[in-house]
Amino acid sequence: MTAEPVAAKDSPDEPGAQRRAYRELTDARGRVYRVGETDRDILGHSRALMVYLPWVAMMAISVFEYAYGSAEDTLSHAHGWTQSNTFWILSVWVFFQAGIAFPAGWLRERGTLTARQAMYAGSVMCAAGFLALSHLDDVLLAILGFGVIGGLGSGLVYATCINMVGKWYPERRGARTGFVNGGFAYGSLPFIFIFNYAFDTANYHRVLDLIGAYVMIVVLTAAFFFKDPPKNWWPADVDPPAHGGAGKGAASLSKNPPAVKQYTPKEAIRTGMLPLMWIALVMTAGVSIFGISFQVDFAKEVGFGPLVAASSMGVMAVINGVGRGVVGWLSDTWGRKRTLVFVIVVLGLAQFGVIWAGDIHSEALFLFFAFLSGFGGGAFYPMFAALTPDYFGENYNATNYGLVYSGKLVSGLFGGGLGSMVVAAWGYDGAYALAGGISMVAAAVALLLRQPGRSGADASVPQPQPVG
Repeated sequence: MTAEPVAAKDSPDEPGAQRRAYRELTDARGRVYRVGETDRDILGHSRALMVYLPWVAMMAISVFEYAYGSAEDTLSHAHGWTQSNTFWILSVWVFFQAGIAFPAGWLRERGTLTARQAMYAGSVMCAAGFLALSHLDDVLLAILGFGVIGGLGSGLVYATCINMVGKWYPERRGARTGFVNGGFAYGSLPFIFIFNYAFDTANYHRVLDLIGAYVMIVVLTAAFFFKDPPKNWWPADVDPPAHGGAGKGAASLSKNPPAVKQYTPKEAIRTGMLPLMWIALVMTAGVSIFGISFQVDFAKEVGFGPLVAASSMGVMAVINGVGRGVVGWLSDTWGRKRTLVFVIVVLGLAQFGVIWAGDIHSEALFLFFAFLSGFGGGAFYPMFAALTPDYFGENYNATNYGLVYSGKLVSGLFGGGLGSMVVAAWGYDGAYALAGGISMVAAAVALLLRQPGRSGADASVPQPQPVG
């Protein structure tokens, strides 16, 4: 590893910033690492704040996806919508929530849109989405307001938060990405119970309006402190090419070595690995969205009481979120791909378990498999979010992960809207069996993933040169 002599100079990412000394180190493959500046030099405080603030914002927007299923019955009665109407509203939301990730990332990396601006815009659009759900009876207008505008707003917040963590923790991103991503699930828990027990046609205007205001205020507050690190920034206490150093990230790097170069989106696609990630995410996210959309209805269909139905969704949301953090930490030890395959297999097995619990009318087993479904149905998201910069680097992560995450827009169509058609045609047992089979195929696709530019031996054996 060689060091280019760089004197103390202004950071190009922060015009007029205090002059700081840093070095640009180049490894044998030509990848550049910018070291010497600490997180406190750049931010004025610990980079841990760039974990906690995105986590808080993710908890706020989780009400869109994970609590919506609990509100569907009341919304149907209040606005005169059919069950299919409410499912398609969520499906459109998923489409735009996932679809905005790539264009937003492209604008961020061009310097047209800052992280803070993306969060500001997202907060206002999120509030508009709930106002539309509250006050618009026409289903097409509700789709436009909640599905399109609310989806774009929550997508801006989601993508910005996930990319922020990956940029600030390049050496041990698994646990932190999982922690932040987990907020997108268990943050919805209070709203699941509100929608099941304190939400009706007499108060739905007030409840939805207050939720919209809550989301906007929380996201706006978090956004005020958002800031990206400079390009190629790396903590000075870890030697990425040699997988060594004094920092806690050294052990993680031995299992998850950094990308061999900074891949542009076109280069990442040409490796073949990004399209494989996209296919695996499409299938896995479709199964996850199916479970979120239909679990409460399936519980009621087989005769379980409203407490079990609500609790199963609450269990799914909590385990979904906590599982993301646990699996993120686990991936730093096991390796990212192995952990991803494990999670997808668990998700598939849980779908068959739900069928069994319903057939024998066992509430305890139903809650257990809701637990497993929640674990598998969320934990794969931080794995893809961490694998993307592991394979393709951090500098273009906003666009590269935006491309991978865009698979969710396809998943939303067959997981929610098309899922309702499968349920109508085959019943819940047939639909859950299909979901389980799709998960197993996704696990097989994930087994094919390989880090571009490295052989199997090269990915695990440290290089000898220390940081100079």
